[in-house]
Amino acid sequence: MRAVVFDLDGTLIDSAPDIAAALNRIITAEGHAPLTLAEVSSAIGDGAKVMLERTFAARGAVAEPRHLAAFDTEYHANPVRETMCYPGIEEALATLKGQGRQLGLCTNKRLDSTLSILDTLGLTKYFAAIIGGNSTPYKKPDPRHLAAALAEMEVSSAIMVGDHHNDLAAAAGLRLDAVFVTWGYGVADATHVASTAQELLLRIAEIG
Repeated sequence: MRAVVFDLDGTLIDSAPDIAAALNRIITAEGHAPLTLAEVSSAIGDGAKVMLERTFAARGAVAEPRHLAAFDTEYHANPVRETMCYPGIEEALATLKGQGRQLGLCTNKRLDSTLSILDTLGLTKYFAAIIGGNSTPYKKPDPRHLAAALAEMEVSSAIMVGDHHNDLAAAAGLRLDAVFVTWGYGVADATHVASTAQELLLRIAEIG
């Protein structure tokens, strides 16, 4: 069976509430109106720097390096206040691992925060490889970011699972199949789509 590599935010976990809380502490301190959860969710997926640029632009402002530094301090100090797994996700991970599949994680989120979240939610044990946004010089959609996960797992073929067009683009760059999950933060056209964790297991089984 092929390995499966997962995105994190919007795929395995709903982290938007904690990200929004940290962002709003930064942006309201600058005198701007707080961001809605929908505004924050739509900005997630390309790393913290791009997210800050997008959310500040939504308030007619420009994000500066000091804002990114402040967000890093605010968010990464405790990234799991309201963050939780999506329904059925841990059970799906356990099922896939029980089938003998190797599981990997490839996220644009910083590695230290990624590990903290996975440890807190009890998910670390499922993954043979964990690649964060600062683990390589690249980030998704660059396929070299995803390739690093495959290299650590010592596999040449895998199925990518994500909620963002960046996940699909990274997989396409390596000519890998991908499953788009609809419960996350992104929008994308995809051949394989899952709307629940159970459907995700079915799509992965269909791909092989």
